[in-house]
Amino acid sequence: MPAALPSAKSVRTFFAKNGYYHARGVFSPAEMKVLHRDFDRIVGQLDRDGDKHKGHWTGERQAKVGGLNATFTHTHNVQCFSGAWLDAMKAKRFLDLTSAILGPDIILHHSKLFQKPAENGMPFSMHQDWSYFPTVKDSMIAAVIHVSETTDKMGCFRLYPGTHKLGRIPHSGGQEPCAALDAYPLENSIPIEGQPGDVLFFHYFLIHGSKHNRSRRLRKSVLVQMYAGDDQVEAGNMHPDSRLVLRGWNQPMTRDLANNYAITKN
Repeated sequence: MPAALPSAKSVRTFFAKNGYYHARGVFSPAEMKVLHRDFDRIVGQLDRDGDKHKGHWTGERQAKVGGLNATFTHTHNVQCFSGAWLDAMKAKRFLDLTSAILGPDIILHHSKLFQKPAENGMPFSMHQDWSYFPTVKDSMIAAVIHVSETTDKMGCFRLYPGTHKLGRIPHSGGQEPCAALDAYPLENSIPIEGQPGDVLFFHYFLIHGSKHNRSRRLRKSVLVQMYAGDDQVEAGNMHPDSRLVLRGWNQPMTRDLANNYAITKN
């Protein structure tokens, strides 16, 4: 059985103060067995399509954390591969936690699969996410579903609690120099280790990153990017915006937007 869920009030209060919430045991071992199977099946399908899914970050700040020669496996929108993963995003327990943060209306922006290879899995230098898909009301959050165990040696998520209160820091998403981020070095951030079935929610202003995967095991996770139903993505969005309603109602939706749900820019 999954772990008992915390109260909505406790989730909301902790998230508002810290900019993240680590929910343990959201998905049961039986559910994770299916999701893990489909995760591996997606990676296998990507492998058959060549090496376009092998990625790495470049730039000055990535070089500082030694990440220029490391790689990771990545694709957007796992729900386009697997019905089980769409079911996971629609699961009541998952959406109850999300609603505690976003409110009753929840819109899927996109999802991402990440697999860090063993021994030299790519690190991510400290950054904010907002510049990649800014929303009018800045309601955008992410939920990282742990598919494998994730330890600090495996390059787990690292963060600075409360930094979401800094708002939009210019040049904080890419790899260009950013003096504001220099005050938040990767090595001093807090590691958030997790187990399969855990979900880590965080605001897109939160300063976060991760170290190399130096273990002999693959680190596997799926990130689900969501925003509130009374919000919408600004022009300049750099990722697919599915506009899929996971719960409730999409208040700004129009006929034109509905007819162009897969576009990457408004």
